[in-house]
Amino acid sequence: MKVLVIGAGMMGSAAAFDMARSQGVESVLLADADVARAQDAAGFISKFQGRKGASVQPVALDAADESAAAGLMRGRDAVLSAVPYFFNVGLARAAIGAGCHFADLGGNNTVVRKTLAMSPEAAKNGVAIAPDCGLSPGMASILAGDLVRRLRADEKPVRGAATNRKPPIDALKLYVGGLPKKPKPPFEYQLVFSVEGLINEFVEPARVLKGGKLKVIEPLSEPEEFRLRGFRPMVAFQTSGGTSTMPETFQGEVGECFEKTLRYPDHYKLIRGLYDLGFFSSEKRRLKLGEVSPRELTSHLFLEKLSGDEPDITIMRIEAHAKRRVLSYTMVDEYDRKTGLTSMMRTTAWPASIVLQMIANGAISKRGGIRQEVDVPADLFLREMSRRGIRIRFAQTSR
Repeated sequence: MKVLVIGAGMMGSAAAFDMARSQGVESVLLADADVARAQDAAGFISKFQGRKGASVQPVALDAADESAAAGLMRGRDAVLSAVPYFFNVGLARAAIGAGCHFADLGGNNTVVRKTLAMSPEAAKNGVAIAPDCGLSPGMASILAGDLVRRLRADEKPVRGAATNRKPPIDALKLYVGGLPKKPKPPFEYQLVFSVEGLINEFVEPARVLKGGKLKVIEPLSEPEEFRLRGFRPMVAFQTSGGTSTMPETFQGEVGECFEKTLRYPDHYKLIRGLYDLGFFSSEKRRLKLGEVSPRELTSHLFLEKLSGDEPDITIMRIEAHAKRRVLSYTMVDEYDRKTGLTSMMRTTAWPASIVLQMIANGAISKRGGIRQEVDVPADLFLREMSRRGIRIRFAQTSR
């Protein structure tokens, strides 16, 4: 299997790291506009894995150049986009033309829908396109879909009822957060992925199910306390992108469906305050020093003030509520001192690597658009995550 990773930042380098050590992967092409960054990442992977893994070759690529991207994709079995979301439609289009399976880390509702709109053309070309393959959406969606299927399987048929009757599922609740292991005031947070992706979560509306119907609600809304043993209380709040295609998939079957981001209380208050003051607005403002948008300034300040390399931790809790039953998956993952990879790199990039490899090796045989909650076999996915040392615990309780 020959694969291409576009973007040699934190997530792209972690995906290339995983692909290079995976059985069946022959070579990895790691592309970035900054070829020096791609070279550094390839050098690290080669040094860490020695002769045991596949070769990783760095190459220069402007992700906005569809023609150049298509050229790199030709002859490759699969490509992962690990660049900011606004490049993904063009890269997916290039992949379809090149006959190369495509996956991305997603996170933007509009971009995902534009990508999936190309499903008929992709299927015609024998190509699978899989947006939203990261942590959440991505892994969280796969596990949420598995919980729904478990509840369906457990549903006892009612005499005289239609055989295709769907069981009443009260709620799918997804809670996900990447946090510093030892949060420091006043921010109690450090950047663990793209600043553009982070701010996008705070400005785009959240798509949820309420009363079984699709609703669009304000981001940073509906805060609630979240508790997990071993951690001090957190705040869970609505953000954009995390539910991906689940509201459409489960509309009419699930009463409530949402994904909330986890942060410590002081950080939530800070972010909500910046949102209310307009610091995430993309509208240009004319100042004495020239034109600048509040979002551009905020991005710059976030990179300056929130960047860090302290050990991080990722928390994920997926719950399916049906009558008095609660099925759940829980993951707590930490920075890996052996590899130097952050927890967010492991839990975002590795799921994408796994899904893309499953497409390329035929474990996922569907072509055209791939929806994480429907088309990815959870048992195989969980097995691959376990092989990589990431523990995800299933539980069933009664309310």
